[in-house]
Amino acid sequence: MNHDTYSDTYIKGILDEVKTVAMVGASANNVRPSYFVLKYLLSKGYEVWPINPGQAGKEILGQTVYASLDDLPGTPDMIDIFRNSDAAGKIVDEVIASGNLPKVIWMQLTVRHDAAAKRAEDAGIKMVMDRCPKIEYGRLSGEIGWAGVNSRTLSSKRPALKSGFQHRGLTKDPANSD
Repeated sequence: MNHDTYSDTYIKGILDEVKTVAMVGASANNVRPSYFVLKYLLSKGYEVWPINPGQAGKEILGQTVYASLDDLPGTPDMIDIFRNSDAAGKIVDEVIASGNLPKVIWMQLTVRHDAAAKRAEDAGIKMVMDRCPKIEYGRLSGEIGWAGVNSRTLSSKRPALKSGFQHRGLTKDPANSD
């Protein structure tokens, strides 16, 4: 797969399909990007399992922090990596070797490891690199436009309103059909 660009359909499909996210490199520091992303994903209904060996056993935003992927209560649908590119490659190799394969491995902004992505895809795992699920969700749901940011997406359709405070879904909610 070409990881220089991703279609909106590909990203939207991932964000619609995923329910559980393991966040490698989650931070308890409320000014760190991983904290913002964790908080955002929780607000959108995802179950997020923070991974940070230095915070293991504690909580971040009410979520129990795990020391490693091996300590998780199950296999997550997606692994979101907040580590540098070299560390991300090692994490991908550990995931493949474990046999507990997620549907998706997502590498955050500026994180890219093409050889690791190829290995993951060969193992049947979808890959996203150098992107942020918070930004992509906001862009595809239309809510990023509320702040005046150009989402590169034009539509005359109003995003489906789901339950919760200003929760805009990516899929059409049958309860709010026109």
